[in-house]
Amino acid sequence: MFDLSDYKWWQKAVFYQIYPRSFADGNGDGVGDFAGMIAKLPYLQELGVDAIWLSPHYPSPFVDCGYDVSDYQDVGREYGTLDQFKQFLNQVHQRGMRLVLDMVLNHTSDQHPWFIESRSSRDNPKRDWYMWRDGIDGNPPNNWFSAFGGPAWEFDARTSSYYYHYFFKEQPDLNWRNPAVKEAMFNAVRFWLDLGVDGFRLDAVGTIFENEDYPPIPEGMSQEELYRLGFKKSNPDADEGFVAYFMQMFGQQVDKPEVHQLMQELRTVVDEYEDRVLIGETDAIEFYGDGTNELHLNFNFPLMQADKLTARHVKQNQAQRLSALPEKAWPCNTLGNHDVSRVYTAFGDGINNDAQAKLHLMLLLTLKGTPFLYNGEEIGMTDLLIRDQQLFRDPLSLLYVDLERRVNGTDEGSAVVVGAKKGRDRNRTPMQWSNEPNGGFCPPEVTPWLPVNPNYADGVNVNDQVSQPDSMINFYRRMLLVRKQNPALLVGDYQEIDIDNEELLCFSRKYANDELLVVLNMSAENRQVVLPRKVNQILINTLKNWVHIEDPAPTLLPYQGVVYRVG
Repeated sequence: MFDLSDYKWWQKAVFYQIYPRSFADGNGDGVGDFAGMIAKLPYLQELGVDAIWLSPHYPSPFVDCGYDVSDYQDVGREYGTLDQFKQFLNQVHQRGMRLVLDMVLNHTSDQHPWFIESRSSRDNPKRDWYMWRDGIDGNPPNNWFSAFGGPAWEFDARTSSYYYHYFFKEQPDLNWRNPAVKEAMFNAVRFWLDLGVDGFRLDAVGTIFENEDYPPIPEGMSQEELYRLGFKKSNPDADEGFVAYFMQMFGQQVDKPEVHQLMQELRTVVDEYEDRVLIGETDAIEFYGDGTNELHLNFNFPLMQADKLTARHVKQNQAQRLSALPEKAWPCNTLGNHDVSRVYTAFGDGINNDAQAKLHLMLLLTLKGTPFLYNGEEIGMTDLLIRDQQLFRDPLSLLYVDLERRVNGTDEGSAVVVGAKKGRDRNRTPMQWSNEPNGGFCPPEVTPWLPVNPNYADGVNVNDQVSQPDSMINFYRRMLLVRKQNPALLVGDYQEIDIDNEELLCFSRKYANDELLVVLNMSAENRQVVLPRKVNQILINTLKNWVHIEDPAPTLLPYQGVVYRVG
């Protein structure tokens, strides 16, 4: 028997992100809610996930899709009540799963009572809870930009001064240099920990502090030029020119040294409670601290910042990432979330999408580290391009429509398509539960908050796939079970194996005396591989045609992956 007691639950878990507005509508109003989530917990348990990351469920005007919080210690009424949240949490725990909440530290909604007080007068006790500055000769305090369009300073006529916002103007930044702000936010953290939640995913942690001297950026920089650098690229974050320009524009507003002291203090708060976890929306290794004193997990975003997942890209990513981690830090991998294109769309070639999606899941669940899935991936949900801007719910789509027209001179119809592609509505559409109208998400006569992807009628739904042995969802279930049953995949050492073929990825995972061999053909061609180890069992194969265990040099079909037991 294997003894995994030395490892934390979050090191062994597979996380599943729920976007609450789109997951399950329990009361038939077209919006997901806690009643729906409670009803679907048996589904998640059968799928085989261990923990849930719940995107914001707080009261919110929903300007930024819930990331503009107006009360940190309550539940948005569209989702239910605090008592229903408690019922959800208890049932998650009763089923042996964990629950992690989104916590938005950088900013509040402009409808939060704190900000309403802060803007009421210059001498209000909460004035210094936000970033207020006077203008200079009728202009904003400096020439900084908001990452979500326009200047970073919003003039407020009530007190004839400006407040700072890194994101939308409806999301004023908190002043974390004020001890009262820190105390209030840490109390909000304790509120949920006292209820029993298992930790937090921290939104946009790199934006919490700015350069308090407020130096201007170089004259002539513009969001139009930033857009021009990035608009043709599916992953501009991986482009050196785009990143360099972005950091020159926003470098004074992100990743300031003070944030690490704050993360250490927050870690101390969380460590007051037993067995909780902090996960950062950042790929910066620095947020691990020394591996024990800041965040427990940071996302390996560079893994998914590629136009195509190739063996070469994965090898380089793993070599760089694993070697950079502090000694006691733990890796964390994902290929998708609510902010980026769905995995099936982002990494599919339009021909082999099913095979590629299964291969990519095998990759994610066999690499070393904690994996994160996003709801709907398990049935192969795809992006939906909404071509009517009246149906947009993400304001970023409208920003991109405007930029596309101004920067590239594109006609309005084509610009709307660009806005749909670059906005975030495309991957937040409702979960597709059946082939009934609205995908079974809500009653047929109800209009869901976002349109349901019509491919629910073509088998991209839970009910149809459950009865098909080779469906996407059943492969997810098998792959999750294989991971759960094999400690080598949970916590084992990772070793890349060179098999002299740049299209094949081969590595071993070893724990105690048990070793597994993972071989992935990440190309569209047949590839023969001479197995570098003697194997005695095939644990799982992505495709129907099973390679023979006796074959020491099998030929893998395009995008085929196999997990062997060595011995």
